[in-house]
Order: sequence, then structure tokens, then C-alpha cells
Amino acid sequence: MGKHPATRWAAPLVAAALLVGVPLAVTSSAVAEPALPDRTAQQLLADLQGLQARPLSGEFTQTSNLGLPELPGFASPTVSDASLGSLLTLASGTHTWRVWTDGAQSHRLALVDGTNESDLIVNGTDAWLWSSADASAVHVTLPEKSATGGSATPSASPADVAEKILKNLDPTTAVETTRADVVAGRPVYELVLTPKQSGTKVGSVSLAIDSETKVPLRVQMIASDGTHAIDVAFTSVSFESPDAGIFTFTPPAGTTVTEKSFHSPGSGRAPSAAPASPRPTTGSATDDTKVVGTGWTSVLVGKSPLQSSTSSDRTVTSLLEQLPRVSGTWGSGRLLDGPLFSVVLTDDGRVAVGAVTPDALFAALS
Repeated sequence: MGKHPATRWAAPLVAAALLVGVPLAVTSSAVAEPALPDRTAQQLLADLQGLQARPLSGEFTQTSNLGLPELPGFASPTVSDASLGSLLTLASGTHTWRVWTDGAQSHRLALVDGTNESDLIVNGTDAWLWSSADASAVHVTLPEKSATGGSATPSASPADVAEKILKNLDPTTAVETTRADVVAGRPVYELVLTPKQSGTKVGSVSLAIDSETKVPLRVQMIASDGTHAIDVAFTSVSFESPDAGIFTFTPPAGTTVTEKSFHSPGSGRAPSAAPASPRPTTGSATDDTKVVGTGWTSVLVGKSPLQSSTSSDRTVTSLLEQLPRVSGTWGSGRLLDGPLFSVVLTDDGRVAVGAVTPDALFAALS
């Protein structure tokens, strides 16, 4: 198959976690502000926190402006490739995603790239990862408990991004409402979160909340310098139950299918094809990481993931060579100074990352 089959299955989850972007080319500026009943910021927060899983289908777009280096040879990302280059490419540029969920135990997430498509389908105890680009599919049988209690949508959607942001709300954040808007043809309330702390690169986070269903339809993050750094927004959406056939997958003729076993997260093992090949471990997060600071100015310091990367040396070297060298009392290394966050990769195998300036990272490393 020409790739790392033991890691193909996890790529959609990693890619979903990396979904970031800048505002869409088509905005709602030409649409008249909808007339909606007044709701306070506290009422909107209560709406979000009480949101229940429900059927949904639609298409959303994400693009990126995070200052990430471009890696040659990875111009066409695919969720079937878990390499470092492909994942960085998924976190850059513009990508179109389609999503379907029955609100219970069936979900489908598709990355559309021109004539190619990669899909993650979860239907009860069956999970499929399919890539049309290389005619490959991976099938995992899930235990019963993994097929129940699903979230409203797979973890790439604006609703899930909003949920993660709201979980981190604390007294360092000011919350307010602004003008009503229209997203994917539906009237929405705008909820804006603004850091109260100085020293963070985050200027504000804006959530567009559907006025009827309360489902977030757009999430935007603007850096403190005014750069539009993150946008995940539906361009079309429906809250009708999708046809059950959407969640049934039959590999097309000529598809190479790999069967994998499932291991629970507590086992410390990922799904892998038998026989399993030895793989490096990354160490304990509790032993190797620490958080310096609080709220929006928190800095995570830990072991560099590049120390255990399964990507080729060429990819890692190409990435590091594009980053400027820095040094100080903490040591020396490479710096990524983006509009929304900064990262330092030290020569002694550490990493510091946060939505702060490089000076804050250097202080945390010291």
C-alpha cells in the first residue's frame, strides 16, 4: 500500500483535531441582519451547555493561516496518511468537509479534495476509513460500549470546536453578544469571547449559534494583531435525519481492505493489524509535561513529539530547516512564531507551546 498501514486508521481523528482556518471567501456582509429576540450572553452559554445530540448533515469549509511552513511533496492532503507532512498540510490552506450524523451512534465525515475523497464512517460497532486516492480501506470492529453515547457530530465540526473552547472558559475571559448574522442561510446569534489577560496572542473567539437549534454553525478565532487565524463554518446544513444508507459502507471493487483489531484507550495501544510491529513509545504525559502560567497565557512544556515521530527523516529535517534558530539561558533550538501561537523545539528534545509570544516560551523553558 506504500504507507504506514498501522497508523492509517487514526489520521481522521488527528486531522480533525488540527482543523483550523481563516474566514471564508463568501461572507454574510451583504445579508441584512436578521430580526431575532434578544438573548444575553449568559443565556447563549446556557443554550450551548445544554445542547443535546441531534441529527445533522451538511458541508463546512476550513482554511488556515497559522504561519506553518510549507513542506514540498505534500500538496494534496489525505486523511488516510498519518505522516507529519500530510497532517501539516491538512492544517494549512483550504479544505472542504462533509458531515452526517444520526445524533446517536452513526456518523460519517468526508474530506473532499478535488476528485478524491477520504471518509471516516462509524455505524454501531463498525468503523471504516476509506480513501479513493489509493483505493484503500481499513475496517475496525468496535466494542458495544464504543458505539453508544455518541456526540452530536464527529470531532471536526464547528459544534465540537465550540464545545472544546467552552470547556476552557474561566474568569480570564469576557463574554458578550454582538449583532445577529446569517450562516449557511440560517439566522444566528454571535457570542464573542475575549481574553482579559495581556500577553496572549488570542484577540477573540466568535461563535455563531443557530437561533433555532442552538448548534454552533461557525467558530472563528482572531489573533491579537488582527489576523483571522481560525474559521470552521458550515456553508450548508440540515437538521433532518440523514438516510440510513449514508452510514453503510461497501468497499468499491478493487479496494485493498485491511482488518484491524481494537484496543481500548486504557490499554495504551492503538488499533493495529496482526501481527503488530514494535513501535516507539512517547512516555507519560504526567511525567514529561507541565503547564506554566494560567488561562490564555498558559505554556505547555514537555517532550518533543519529533523525538518519537514515525515520519521520515526527510520530513522532519525539512520542517526544522525552515524554522529560525534561537537560543538563551534555557538552551537553543528552533522557533515557530505564528499569528495565534508560538512553538519552540529545543535541541535537547523539549517543546514549549502556547498562545503567547516567544519570550513567554523562553521564560517557561527556563
